[in-house]
Amino acid sequence: MFACEAHRGNPVAVVHDAAGLDDEAMARFARWTNLSETTFLLPAASEAADYRLRIFTPGGELPFAGHPTLGSCHAWLEAGGLPRDAQTIVQECAAGLITIRRQAGQLAFAAPPLRRSGPMEAALLRQAIDALGLRDECVLDHQWVDNGPLWCALLLDSAATVLAVEADMVRLKGLNLGIVGAQDASHDADFEVRAFVPDLGVPEDPVTGSLNAGIAQWLIAEDIAPSRYVAAQGSRLGRAGRVSVERAGDTIWVGGVTRTLISGEARF
Repeated sequence: MFACEAHRGNPVAVVHDAAGLDDEAMARFARWTNLSETTFLLPAASEAADYRLRIFTPGGELPFAGHPTLGSCHAWLEAGGLPRDAQTIVQECAAGLITIRRQAGQLAFAAPPLRRSGPMEAALLRQAIDALGLRDECVLDHQWVDNGPLWCALLLDSAATVLAVEADMVRLKGLNLGIVGAQDASHDADFEVRAFVPDLGVPEDPVTGSLNAGIAQWLIAEDIAPSRYVAAQGSRLGRAGRVSVERAGDTIWVGGVTRTLISGEARF
């Protein structure tokens, strides 16, 4: 997910025909795969949706996540799924209905509304800065960008500062934290992003659609980012994630490359 080269993005395990699995079986399988997320495709409960999705990390279930949304849509289409609309697919998940579009050979999801926005509380901001070992002057701004996974984010003074961060995962406990900084003009991406989620069993996530969606809603609304840009993520982990962001009218679309690398049968 989110990379042109094999093994350089963020993998997701997608289980088809999961209607017979209970919550514990799903959670146990997600712990076993030990990926950022494992998803389970189910028949839609809503008449407006094409399918229903449940999303698990090794530490529990999420109401929404971006790269599992696109990866699961890719798998559903590849397995012969037929959406009601030729150009858009509607996914049902705990966060509601998520619209996905096909464009120029890629999939992109419509960023869901933020459940929480506005500045971070002073104590929480202090915890984040100290846990990342940052100087106060390196933090240009901060914001809640929660669209389900309780994201908050710091805008740092540069991509170099973002990449230099050595996070203390113990001090980050209780936070799902993103950091973002502008890249140099010579780079193929406009921003560098990192995501820390120690409580979910994934200390640093390689490439994160939901976080990038929340950051995009924040930065574009504040005229910090243009209406179309590319974010890089995963650089410190040896990945080459690229997330495409575009505002079209009132909708922000978050997309990237999807491809199948492994297929087979899972036995429960």
